[in-house]
Amino acid sequence: MSLQIIPIKTQKEIGLDANLVDLILESSEINDGDILVFSQKIVSKNEGRVLSLSSVNPSLLANGIASSYGKDPRLVELILSESKRIVRMENGIIIVETKHGFVCANAGIDESNVQDGYATLLPDDPDKSANLLKDRIEQKTGKNIAVIISDTFGRPFRLGQTNVAIGIAGLEPILDYNGKPDTFGKIMQVTAIAIADEICSASELVMGKVQKCPIVIVRNYNFSSSDAKIQKMLRSDHDDLFR
Repeated sequence: MSLQIIPIKTQKEIGLDANLVDLILESSEINDGDILVFSQKIVSKNEGRVLSLSSVNPSLLANGIASSYGKDPRLVELILSESKRIVRMENGIIIVETKHGFVCANAGIDESNVQDGYATLLPDDPDKSANLLKDRIEQKTGKNIAVIISDTFGRPFRLGQTNVAIGIAGLEPILDYNGKPDTFGKIMQVTAIAIADEICSASELVMGKVQKCPIVIVRNYNFSSSDAKIQKMLRSDHDDLFR
């Protein structure tokens, strides 16, 4: 069977009162082995991770950075509050390591697809969010599924953004070929495919940014079940040549 990427569209704004599982089941049938990919934005909105910038009181540090980089000091304050450390600031871009361990621009804070004067923050615990969604869907459907929460990140050395996994539940996120022979019989030593990220990137082709499609079903992909967490995909400081 061929791989399918099935969009789940929504016409109404998602908020705290929305039931994401009912939204899915109203428009789609879930099969055993499906992978459901949720955009970070819909999960953050549903969990109340949306803040009014008018409620933010910038610190002296935030004001200083904002004046140097042409940013809203309230947004900078949110970035600082969601970060472990600043990795680099240059050309108006602030790269940080978030509390989750993600290295990304602006701590994943985003002002798009929310009303003016508001910003969305990443979920507090994306793995927990993914597991809750997985459990609720399985309870209602009786199907065994996996869930990925996806966000858009930039990449070093490459132009353009791509979607990556920031939370996972129920699948092994990396396909490791280490120790296996290639087509010429040579033993592979370093090849490990980030399948959770690749699934998110494929899903983005259907989701888009203005298509009102915050959820996608990926069907007929033969993944390995696992209780792995997203930290499995994060390179350690010891192995990171660029920190």
